[in-house]
Amino acid sequence: MTDLGTAHETSIRATGALYKLSLVCIVTAVTMRKLISTPFTSSSTADEVLRGVDLTGVRAIVTGGSSGIGTETARALTSAGAEVTLAVRNTTAGDAVAETIAKSTGGIRPRVVRLDLADRSTVRRFVDAWNGPLHLLINNAGVVTGGLERTREGWELQFATNHLGHFALATGLHDALALGAIDRDGARIVSVSSTAHMRSGIDFDDLHFERRSYDPQIAYAQSKTANSLFAVEATRLWVSDGIVANAVNPGGVATGLQRNFTAQQKASLDAAEAAGVFTYKTVEQGAATSLVAAVAPEFAHTGGHYLDDSQEAYTVPDDADLAQHPHGVKEWALDPTAAKRLWTVSTDLLRV
Repeated sequence: MTDLGTAHETSIRATGALYKLSLVCIVTAVTMRKLISTPFTSSSTADEVLRGVDLTGVRAIVTGGSSGIGTETARALTSAGAEVTLAVRNTTAGDAVAETIAKSTGGIRPRVVRLDLADRSTVRRFVDAWNGPLHLLINNAGVVTGGLERTREGWELQFATNHLGHFALATGLHDALALGAIDRDGARIVSVSSTAHMRSGIDFDDLHFERRSYDPQIAYAQSKTANSLFAVEATRLWVSDGIVANAVNPGGVATGLQRNFTAQQKASLDAAEAAGVFTYKTVEQGAATSLVAAVAPEFAHTGGHYLDDSQEAYTVPDDADLAQHPHGVKEWALDPTAAKRLWTVSTDLLRV
């Protein structure tokens, strides 16, 4: 005769086994989902992505458009007919870039507006001054510090600039993006992340390094994971409005972003290159993945993805080695629970 307690335990174990099996099936189904691919590769350039694409009537904002990948992204969009706004901290540099772009596009000059992502007042002014629909928001700007720097609120500067500033900008422009989506059957946000995201998830217990020792590389990594998580939650919340967001890794490009590197950061970058984590791209190649997310039909109505070398990247476990998976994306950068929590935390911070 079977003991009732034993039978109950057996039933529980069987139920648990079935539950675990169902989870495995779900995870396998997600893992086996065919990744989104495009005709472009790691060597494709911005102009190649936009060849034959007519962006007449498209209103676009490119943050950090006064240098590096941002400049090339803005130039390529303008060349394809888009009405581009350079959102830059240094308007003198922005004006110089706008003039150069105008010369290369037959007189079409991007608009230049001041935006300091670490200064909430300039973000508010930018949002308040925007009129009409917005079809494309490319959150390209970024900062790297060599040591601990804080905003006037006491926020760690890299997280405040790379994530919170862009978060405030995007949420402030939501209605404009919704208008743009109605106007052209969809609006898109491109959130520029980095392979660096693989070094760190989000430390919700100490976002601003108030208790842990400061490591600028970990701080940068956290901000780049945040950029990816933003795309996940923005799409979940806004896809019904016709707005999708995708994160991109432009790859290794020598730009002004490295100007504040310490000797240790430079040594780490050199070691990563030697280990084959990345191969340097030209600026034209670096901008290509942003433009794939911005205009490729494959990403017109789907978001929450992480792109690398113009393709959707494969997902790897959080403990995966960066050197072995330089073109992957860690689970913590696509985790919907973390994305939702980060959205709530960011909203609360900006409300103060």
